[in-house]
Amino acid sequence: MKRLVARFYRTPAQGQPVREWLMELSAADRKIVGADMASVEFGWPVGMPLTRQVGNLGVREVRSTIKDGKVEARVIFGIDGRQMILLHGFEKKPSRQDSEIKMAERRWRDYQRRKET
Repeated sequence: MKRLVARFYRTPAQGQPVREWLMELSAADRKIVGADMASVEFGWPVGMPLTRQVGNLGVREVRSTIKDGKVEARVIFGIDGRQMILLHGFEKKPSRQDSEIKMAERRWRDYQRRKET
């Protein structure tokens, strides 16, 4: 039984950034990322090496290795009750890591604000 249920964050214009990013990946890479997210859904709470907290708002990342072990991918999520809100997905590049986390935190604040109204 799932302990968390993954849900895609929706922008105010109803876009789903993580879903759109996943669809840009190859089928094999989508399968890897999906299996890692399923491990979190079924095994929550999960720590390193699969997940860890990032940023200052309590968001976490699912860590996946894709493209035949050559690229690190991340899906940043927040926890809302029993939901795993998928906020941002990207291929890790050290020079952009902070801006990617900030994007996810903006989406998390937006999600929480819109949930309250």
